Amino acid sequence: MLHVSERRACRTIQQSRSTQRYKFIQNDFDDFIRKRTIELAREYGRYGYERITEMLKSEGYVVNKKRIELIWRQEGLKVPHKQPKRARLWLADGSTIRHRPEYKNHVWSYDFVSDQTYDGRKFKVLNIIDEYSRELLISFTARKIRSQDVIFVLADLFLKRGMPQFIRSDNGPEFVAKELMKWFKCLDVKPLFIQPGSPWENGFIESLNGRMRDEFLNGEIFYTLTEAQVLIERWRYYYNTKRLHSSLGYKVPAPETLQPKLIELVM
Repeated sequence: MLHVSERRACRTIQQSRSTQRYKFIQNDFDDFIRKRTIELAREYGRYGYERITEMLKSEGYVVNKKRIELIWRQEGLKVPHKQPKRARLWLADGSTIRHRPEYKNHVWSYDFVSDQTYDGRKFKVLNIIDEYSRELLISFTARKIRSQDVIFVLADLFLKRGMPQFIRSDNGPEFVAKELMKWFKCLDVKPLFIQPGSPWENGFIESLNGRMRDEFLNGEIFYTLTEAQVLIERWRYYYNTKRLHSSLGYKVPAPETLQPKLIELVM
């Protein structure tokens, strides 16, 4: 050890004495933000630091993305890779896809997602989304869903929400059934079918189904169909009222103040 003064040592290495004497002080707020970040990352395991930052802001904390990213890396949390940007979508005939949603109830889209209960028996979930507001209108869960069931579900939604101008779907047998097409024609609701083998043309519902499976279904064990129905409805309520959507500027599709109470939804 060299027996020299601090002043001389700092002058020799051209370092400010204030830097040498600085001691990092961790305040209570920093500790709390770090703890809260870890809690949110643990609860929402598929979220990145950007969405966690927005969640903290929505809770009333003044934080920035760089600060949360630093905590994220220091704690060894995984930062998901960014999705590559996609070009404009085109139809098989070379024309651009029309009927993009312009207002609420303009375009709905629907599709199925499948899972199974603990005993290995499969069930299906019919998800219907409003493409403009991104609100998940219903998640109808049953062992089997036929075209007649689709009509009953849509009829109930039409009474509650009004009729959309267009409904987008793939060419599954439940969506192209003659009775369903005849019913649409009577109501002046126009079906929009995507090209076979082109799920990206129905991007809104495909994205929803992917989020549902990744953030919810893959982490749940359903022992009965009733349990699946209750938990899926609870997740739908969370998706509409709590989950921040980056496509909406980190807002929710349907604020909680505009929704019926959860207990009413699952009874």
